[in-house]
Amino acid sequence: MRALALASVVSVAAGAVMAAPQGGGTLVVTTTPEPAIITNALSSAPTTAELATKIFDGLLEYDFDLNPKPSLAESWEISPDGKTITFKLRQGVVWHDGKPFTSADVQFSLMKVVKEYHPRGKGNLGPVTSIDAPDAHTVVLNLAHPYAPLMKGLSSLETPIVPKHVYEGTDFRNNPAVNNPIGTGPFKFAKWEKGNFIELQRNEKYWREGKPYLDRLIFRFIADSSTRAAGVERGEIDVATFGTINPVEMRRLEELPNISIAKGGYEAIAPVMMLELNTKRAPFDDKRVRQAVAYALDRNFITKNIWYGFGKPAVGPISSFVKGSGAFTDQGILKFDVKDRLDIANRLLDEAGLKRGANGMRTKIVHDVAPFGEDWRRMGEYIKQALARVGIEVELRNRDYPTFVREVHNKYDFDMTSTWSIGMADPTLGVQRQTWSKNINPEVPFGNVSQYSNPEVDKLWETAQTEKDQAKRSQYFHKLQELLVADSPVIWLMEMDLVAVQNDKVQDLITSPLGVRGGLYDTWVKQ
Repeated sequence: MRALALASVVSVAAGAVMAAPQGGGTLVVTTTPEPAIITNALSSAPTTAELATKIFDGLLEYDFDLNPKPSLAESWEISPDGKTITFKLRQGVVWHDGKPFTSADVQFSLMKVVKEYHPRGKGNLGPVTSIDAPDAHTVVLNLAHPYAPLMKGLSSLETPIVPKHVYEGTDFRNNPAVNNPIGTGPFKFAKWEKGNFIELQRNEKYWREGKPYLDRLIFRFIADSSTRAAGVERGEIDVATFGTINPVEMRRLEELPNISIAKGGYEAIAPVMMLELNTKRAPFDDKRVRQAVAYALDRNFITKNIWYGFGKPAVGPISSFVKGSGAFTDQGILKFDVKDRLDIANRLLDEAGLKRGANGMRTKIVHDVAPFGEDWRRMGEYIKQALARVGIEVELRNRDYPTFVREVHNKYDFDMTSTWSIGMADPTLGVQRQTWSKNINPEVPFGNVSQYSNPEVDKLWETAQTEKDQAKRSQYFHKLQELLVADSPVIWLMEMDLVAVQNDKVQDLITSPLGVRGGLYDTWVKQ
């Protein structure tokens, strides 16, 4: 397929001169919600990631086949026993404040910040016991055991490198640099006008010569979805990230002559939409009730009628995006989209002792709707109607983003909540955190918020971490898919296509498997 695509490009190039990238200009992006912080070493929130990956670099980047490419690390060597990885760092790189980037920054970032504070830090770096810095441009990662996923989780999205001289000896979360960040990336933080926009400016000392092409990036925060869509249509907004515009409007906009859907750029993210259930609180401390909810919801309806086909129904926690590695399976997995699903849901609720009252309802729950836009509220309305059919009364609660994170992810004060999760290129990196009991931590949001604990599941996750044989690892992941879907601490709804809407003057928006969550240093606009 790639050979055919390359041949097509060559053929086109033979008949026409490809336009050379133009320097300068401003790219205006709209996203939602406005982030609470813009340093992604401390948060995996989607909008935080969208901004921070322009400010910070990682040791590595990845091609569309998810093979590692140099970034802050120019080269690397893995020892025969797989327990030592030596990175040679790029020389001449400077932080945005002019200080030199060194191995001490990598050592500090990975061990003191990312591993402790990033929601996926323990998954990415779990077996890294120490890091040596024998000189200013060499780091040696020492592992307790071989760890195949590690080399897939060292991008700026997962393990951003932050400046030691700014953070050392401080309260990381309350350091002013969290929202006035200093990185080595292609763009520098310039201004944050709360409730309106964040401005990033070109890093004129970026280590990639001649890049980035853009002078400025503006991330605009607009409360109303229809206003965002109108801004794209009028040419005031160049790119709208997924979730900022109603899917039905996205389908309308893509029919206009100067607007298109920027597909791809989420291969390394493997995003899945889901409902998280509080397994420590009735009624979701009963597996039968959790399964009943899973049966009551029509994933095909959700995919087609709420998200207008921008995705496909999910099988379980592990996305089909990673089927190339063998980790995905849909065989032997409990299926909820069956003809008699409502009958099954009602029977399970009866067995759980939740009998219908005079009003036809069995129990009442509160659903905290993800504060990611109007479509999530629409899905909440559908969920309310669907669960009412089996006797579960749902109260919808809509909170602003900071309150949502505090109450749901820090205090665990919820019954059911909607969200979406980054699964990453390997289930150990992104999926494990949702159901691994060691990831129950109210200090780190977006982890195991269901507070699910199952010794068999824990053992499988931990065995998969250390297994070097990919075929055996895949068997562990298949068993996890089977167990977790059957237990349903989380209800996995849809594999998401995180497409963006773009004005056609924008060139090279999607150049990596991270898409708009990449550095955008190759992106340019026709003047």
